[in-house]
Amino acid sequence: MGAGAARIGWAALFAAGLAFPLLARNDYHLTVMSTAYIFALATLGLNLIVGYTGQFNLAHSGFMAVGAYTVGILTVDHQVPFWIAFALSGVFATVLGFFVGIVSLRLKGHFFSIFTMSVGYIMFLVIEKWDGLTHGPVGIIGIPVPSPIGPLRFETPLSLYYLVFAVLVVGVWLMHRITRSLLGRSFMAIRNSDALAESIGINLMRTKLLAFMLSVFYAGMAGGLYAGFVRFLGPGLAGVETTFDMTVSMLVGGLGTLLGPLVGAIMMPWLAQYLQFLQEYRFIVFGPILILLVIFVPHGIVGSFLAWRVRRVAAQRAPAGGDRHA
Repeated sequence: MGAGAARIGWAALFAAGLAFPLLARNDYHLTVMSTAYIFALATLGLNLIVGYTGQFNLAHSGFMAVGAYTVGILTVDHQVPFWIAFALSGVFATVLGFFVGIVSLRLKGHFFSIFTMSVGYIMFLVIEKWDGLTHGPVGIIGIPVPSPIGPLRFETPLSLYYLVFAVLVVGVWLMHRITRSLLGRSFMAIRNSDALAESIGINLMRTKLLAFMLSVFYAGMAGGLYAGFVRFLGPGLAGVETTFDMTVSMLVGGLGTLLGPLVGAIMMPWLAQYLQFLQEYRFIVFGPILILLVIFVPHGIVGSFLAWRVRRVAAQRAPAGGDRHA
């Protein structure tokens, strides 16, 4: 019954995504939701390494910027077709993630986080200072929209919305397959205890590295999609603030769940729209909110709901079990 309810829930979410343009008041709302979907895709990747594997990567936004700039540089400076550049955005981010992971994953806990924060800052500096490649602080403008696929063209906010939605659906499905597989169980075993995971035959370094590469692959693909959607790029995308926003989304929705990052990543942009007057004080505002969430709702919206459902099922079974024992 639980699996059936889950399928119904996912089907309802899919139907809501399809129907959203009918409810949107204008193209601006479509743009906000499409941007939320793109960052939800990147947040899914961050959740894989943080929520499922227990490694807090603070360079995640840097890898998203790598994917975005891959598309921007290849399409604008070298006239590479969009979809080839888009495919390479995930490849380049993953290759870079391999080399970063080889070094960083030898560290644990806050040492790993500090190292990746330094790597992320280096990415930001490279993007900002390497004018010949990245166009420096001016950024890249005039990125072409995604090329047509047969009769499908992506030149309007509505068509771009459905394109982004389709990519997110595929990303969620793939992440579901990963987290429910033996590999996903290995990730969670490492999150719970390195020593325990190693004792049951899991190769720690290889498994952590694979999780890291899959995580940054999602970031790179989200970045490539972001470049084609927004059509201009600046170094700010690689800033640690972007990773912070994704982290807040994970914590709001539920760390280590599949649905949680989606809920958080979709909620936060809309919340930001209604709090634009506080944009300059975002860290002052969201910092205390983050602390309160960690203290009072440590499992997030989805995680708390799942925990409540488990307690409810246990409470319903307890009397029956007691009667049989009597």
